[in-house]
Amino acid sequence: MGFKIAIIGRPNVGKSTLFNRLVGRKLALVDDTPGVTRDRRVHPAKLYDLRFEVIDTAGLEDAGATTLEGRMRAQTETAIDEADLVLFLIDAKVGLMPDDRTFADVVRRTGKPVVLVANKAEARGAQGGMLEAWELGLGEPIPISAEHGEGMPDLREAIIAVLGEERAFEEEEDKAVATAATSGLVGDDIDDPDAEILPAYDETKPLRIAVVGRPNAGKSTLINALVGEERLLTGPEAGITRDSISVDWDWRGRKIKLFDTAGMRRKSRVQEKLEKLSVADGLRAIRFAEVVVIVFDATIPFEKQDLQIADLIIREGRAPVLAFNKWDMIENRQELLAELREKTERLLPQVRGLQAVPISAETGRGLDKLMEAIEKTHRVWNSRVSTGRLNRWLEGVVGHHPPPAVAGRRLKIKYITQVKTRPPGFVLSCSRPEAMPQSYIRYLVNGLRETFQMPGVPIRMVLRASENPFAGRAKKRG
Repeated sequence: MGFKIAIIGRPNVGKSTLFNRLVGRKLALVDDTPGVTRDRRVHPAKLYDLRFEVIDTAGLEDAGATTLEGRMRAQTETAIDEADLVLFLIDAKVGLMPDDRTFADVVRRTGKPVVLVANKAEARGAQGGMLEAWELGLGEPIPISAEHGEGMPDLREAIIAVLGEERAFEEEEDKAVATAATSGLVGDDIDDPDAEILPAYDETKPLRIAVVGRPNAGKSTLINALVGEERLLTGPEAGITRDSISVDWDWRGRKIKLFDTAGMRRKSRVQEKLEKLSVADGLRAIRFAEVVVIVFDATIPFEKQDLQIADLIIREGRAPVLAFNKWDMIENRQELLAELREKTERLLPQVRGLQAVPISAETGRGLDKLMEAIEKTHRVWNSRVSTGRLNRWLEGVVGHHPPPAVAGRRLKIKYITQVKTRPPGFVLSCSRPEAMPQSYIRYLVNGLRETFQMPGVPIRMVLRASENPFAGRAKKRG
């Protein structure tokens, strides 16, 4: 993108609402509660003919560096350093507050170009707040309503005036290719299922990874450890992350997009509207991702909620990888690892051969192994088997263990073909699909897994009745 804009200001002045307006989608969580946003979120945005990247930040609060608010402020200061231009938001309805004056000085000292924006200018009595805003010494306040989209032409003019036309309309060198978020929910279609020559796995293609788990399992710490910087807010408090934040990263020359998500608690415990929004945002991130890393706390693994999260990801058809975090706190490691592997096979039988990696996000142990497990699982999730190989396999399997007879009539299986990838999806042609026992379908799925090396990913199997060439013809009378 040509340039970068950071939106900053006190809590609850409408920063995330303006961010959503510029991005054109409701990406950031918005609520009347002050301090909803905690991490900085970066996204491509546009304002009429201006193209840029916008950073949503946490509300600036005067607090000690070790407190949660202090760490949120450090994230905002990093955003200011990254930005080419700062939009300093005030609430025109409320007027100037002492914190506005304090942080106006902070922004002025950075020397960054600033546009003063008076939000909620449509409210009754906002004129007084507009006049007060002149006292900040940041130039003329631009009246807008982020919620209703008013004042956007004036904001565009102010940005151009501060940056200069040459900088504002600078063409980006590399056009980003937008990836549709709608693809891949039920698998990607295979153009020619009968093709014997199959496309090779593309190791250069960008990879989307979501990191999920219970609150305080160490998801944000893991992403910070992977990217090698304090990109996301972390701390001992549970439930710090609220928005699903995406972070771009490069691993061994491959572009990676990491999605951090809010911790998912049991549904019965999620009462607040804000937490419901956070969980819904996390579910969207799961659907957009290809591989989902489920972070378990190795000190208390396999809680009921962990298994429910894993089951959800498998039902969504994503490629799951387990990360047993906080491994540095474990003493009898070999013994526990054997126990965890056994529990993984027993408690998640629907995806046999799941990749499970012990890691320590705090010390950086096991991160390379985790990334290798992710790539391996992604390779399996994309795998394809030709129709010829499948039917040669099916002939042997059915000959060794034929389907049972139901109501005195034996079930017949005609052929099998793969019609989807991401995850692998197969169509089985047989007589009376409704009578086929689930145990036999499981037998076939497990056979596919073993023979064609498809461990640890969901496999879909759809049964269809084979066409009867004589159906519909009237019986001839003798």
